[in-house]
Amino acid sequence: MEFRTIDKLQKNALKRSATDFTRLGFAIFFMIVVLTFTFLNNGGIPNSMFLAVAALIGAYMAMNIGANDVANNVGPAVGSKALTLTAAIIIAAIFEASGALIAGGEVVKTIKNGIIDISAFDSHPEQFIWAMMAALLAAALWLNFATMMKAPVSTTHSIVGAVMGAGIAAAGFHVVNWETMGSIVASWIISPILGGVIAALFLFAIKKSIIFKDDKVEAAKKYVPFFVAIMSLAFVAYIILKGLKSIWPKIIDILNFIPFVSLQTTNDPTFMTAFSIGLIVAIFVYFFVKKRLYSGLTALENTKESVNTLFTIPLIFAAALLSFAHGANDVANAIGPLAAINDAVINGGVSASASIPLWVMGVGAFGIALGLALYGPKLIKTVGSEITDLDQIRAFSIAMSASLTVILASQLGLPVSSTHIAIGGIFGVGFLREWLHIKDENNHTIEEDTLIIMDEELNKSAYKHELKILQDKSDKTQSDYTRIVNLYKLIADEKKIIKSTKKNIKKAKKVQYVRRDAIKKIVAAWLITVPAAAILAGTLFFTIKGIMI
Repeated sequence: MEFRTIDKLQKNALKRSATDFTRLGFAIFFMIVVLTFTFLNNGGIPNSMFLAVAALIGAYMAMNIGANDVANNVGPAVGSKALTLTAAIIIAAIFEASGALIAGGEVVKTIKNGIIDISAFDSHPEQFIWAMMAALLAAALWLNFATMMKAPVSTTHSIVGAVMGAGIAAAGFHVVNWETMGSIVASWIISPILGGVIAALFLFAIKKSIIFKDDKVEAAKKYVPFFVAIMSLAFVAYIILKGLKSIWPKIIDILNFIPFVSLQTTNDPTFMTAFSIGLIVAIFVYFFVKKRLYSGLTALENTKESVNTLFTIPLIFAAALLSFAHGANDVANAIGPLAAINDAVINGGVSASASIPLWVMGVGAFGIALGLALYGPKLIKTVGSEITDLDQIRAFSIAMSASLTVILASQLGLPVSSTHIAIGGIFGVGFLREWLHIKDENNHTIEEDTLIIMDEELNKSAYKHELKILQDKSDKTQSDYTRIVNLYKLIADEKKIIKSTKKNIKKAKKVQYVRRDAIKKIVAAWLITVPAAAILAGTLFFTIKGIMI
């Protein structure tokens, strides 16, 4: 029997090793293709080998973004079983790549959020190239490590910390925009709190209006169209403001070709424009969903599980749209520094923004998709099921939080991180579940149990006092002896009630729907992301500088 077990373990280990080597082979093949293509495509310019190596590192960074960051978009949908892992990877890969290629932007800021003052490199473009290369590699290595540790971290914070560290190493502390860094630190607190509060409020609203009702089917007919319409409004506005802003002027130009349409061309979509378009879509969605529900709910059972199924399709749309917006925005984390290096190598100088060739955009887009397909499942499972248990309603609330928090924060000028918002949303629904459990189905709270204990303690004290009086009585009657026996029984009963109630309180307090070890690991990773990436980037800069000089 033991030999069979050992043999089985060996076979499983060999199978796992073969899978790991296959994944590594695909990743290395992609990076070699990028390296070769870049070198051959730019072989006639000085420092072309540097550019080729930078492209290889950019490809490595893009794959790590796919492996780590994309899990936040599809993890809740997978955890709730609205999507299988394979379907989620396919949808996310397609929409991430589409978002990057279609709406990734023709011009990307080379230094994310103005972290460093690039004028310090005007007379030293080669040091700028080394710094950007060090930043790319440091951010990619940190993301790789975080993925191995199953910790979802912000790729934006990773590249920001890396650019800061490389900039300090190259030009000193004065090169850093500390005000911007302060806003990054603020986002560590603002993002998860906002995401958690909004997700918890939506989950509570759905529970209060549908799940807690006696007739859940009738309540679902009334409120599900409303919640899906709000989701449509939020996501349309989110996609316009965050996913399509780089190609907005082109969209306006196309719309102006339609008869009787005359729109003013603007560089970025305004909030009112996004909200108005979202509202029109939301009204259409409301009546469409309402009609479908009234004609298709006859077979629906009056259970929470049945109501959950109504949120499956909205969740699939949410995962796709979040992936599209993420690809459009976060591709800059992979190719921003690469675009900066490309511009510096070709033009021999340093600029605040750089045109991005299609091949550079392709490196980011396909790198993210490949990284997700090869190494994404680990983080998708962590986000979807290893922090708290999710169903479709909880995952729907998290998706709502992801879009609404970004919109709200952008209008208030608050710095936020999409990764921290999504994880904060998961924490929020988990802690709400704990709070609802404490208030259990009969509204029987810990406070009420505490009052019961106090009442029983008073009764026990009264019985003990009466018992003492009777025991001290010299001329006891038969009724006194009977009462003494009864008092002993009453005191014993009170002790049992107090012990049982204390046990209930202890049990209620022990219930944890959010895994505390996951919280500690994720928060620790968040806190050290910027400094860790900065130190690593500074070290890599000096290493590259030492090799080149």
